[in-house]
Amino acid sequence: MAPVVGIVANPVSARDIRRVVANATSLQIADRANILLRVLAALHACGVRDVLMMPENGGIRAHVERGMMRARARGEDIYPALHTVSMPVTGTVADTHSATAEMRRAGVSALVVLGGDGTHRAVAAECGTVPIAGISTGTNNAFPEHREPTITGLATGLAVTGRVPPHIAFAANKRIDVSLNGGAVTDMALVDVALVTERYIGARALWRTENFRELYVTFADPEVIGMSAIAGLLEPVGRDESGGLMVRLSPDGDCRKNTTTLHAPIAPGMMARVGITDWRRMPADVAFVPEVAAGSIALDGERELSFSERDRLSLTLRDDAFRTVNVAAVMRHAGQNRLLTGTPVPVTAAF
Repeated sequence: MAPVVGIVANPVSARDIRRVVANATSLQIADRANILLRVLAALHACGVRDVLMMPENGGIRAHVERGMMRARARGEDIYPALHTVSMPVTGTVADTHSATAEMRRAGVSALVVLGGDGTHRAVAAECGTVPIAGISTGTNNAFPEHREPTITGLATGLAVTGRVPPHIAFAANKRIDVSLNGGAVTDMALVDVALVTERYIGARALWRTENFRELYVTFADPEVIGMSAIAGLLEPVGRDESGGLMVRLSPDGDCRKNTTTLHAPIAPGMMARVGITDWRRMPADVAFVPEVAAGSIALDGERELSFSERDRLSLTLRDDAFRTVNVAAVMRHAGQNRLLTGTPVPVTAAF
């Protein structure tokens, strides 16, 4: 069967409070549609003829269809056929969950996701074994790597059409499972879990550091922004390494004896002074019990859960929790093997 690629494009990513308090940008609907048109053209060039898209009321699909109509009017056959998942639209994260689950059941070969860390987390919760190709369109984008969407589309197309071996095309990714009171997994994070003393969820997005107490990350990259930047500037941990990092922060960024003071970029254009009392590696499959007695839990930069002194909270990092398209590896393989030329790689003569 010919591969079908699913598309989840969040029309409201990058519109949280960090866009107001920091110098974050907000992509317009037309910009998101233009990103999708670049992805679609690349998928078509690789032989993908059908895509399945999440419905939304923001207007992305309408802009995309106008772009496709303009191409057809010029006599250009450069885009795959666009189909929409049949489902009600609520304008909430439930749409992402529902659309991803429907696409997985429909048998899509990969999911191209436009959004920030929160959108990708919602997709990863429902994608199962279907690999994700992420494109950054959120406020904090630690999980989706920054890359030209055309290249992401090319890599996805080459991967799903079988022109790149699966062990090269796809990469394993980590997550942190959150459990309350010894029960099943309550929620998860792809990048970081931050524990804060504030009990209310409020504006959800995390940007004030004075109430931070503990931080757990799947990878610690000094080149990203957000909570994971704190860990990355202390002890880098790669995406492809087993385990992550735990960081304990001092109250109100207090700089006392045996405390390290760190300046970290926690949002676009926003540097924060953070007091660090301790950090250590977080091995995979080992349950960590936080010291914070009560507060709220932020998952990938957004407060999602609250807990009290009566609750028992545990955090466990899982290696190989879901898959992504390894864009860099795919494109390197494509270049080394001239996949986009149709010309075989010459055999090196033996001397």
